[in-house]
Amino acid sequence: QVQFVESGGGLVQPGGSLRLSCTASGSISSITTMAWFRQAPGKEREVVAIITVGDTPIYVDAVKGRFTISRDNAKNTLYLEMNALKREDTAVYYCNKGPPRVPWGQGTQVTVSS
Repeated sequence: QVQFVESGGGLVQPGGSLRLSCTASGSISSITTMAWFRQAPGKEREVVAIITVGDTPIYVDAVKGRFTISRDNAKNTLYLEMNALKREDTAVYYCNKGPPRVPWGQGTQVTVSS
């Protein structure tokens, strides 16, 4: 079973950018769908971006036009480029596959604050 480790989070000002990475424990070449999720304090985890082989990436409306999901199979890594960050983007960001998903990792904290 593949595991994912998220990294790249941090503290940024509104309007800033971050690039999150999700590195898998093994090859992701055979994983058709991967996605980024986030969970803000007091809220449930939500999907923010999905990338599926053969399909155009999809994004939740709140991040559309600002975030870009991509993958590098050679590096077994999923990325989330986050631009024009807003305070509302503050959350712990997670990645996963599927469905079916695997157990959640620790995520990476993104804090957008001035």
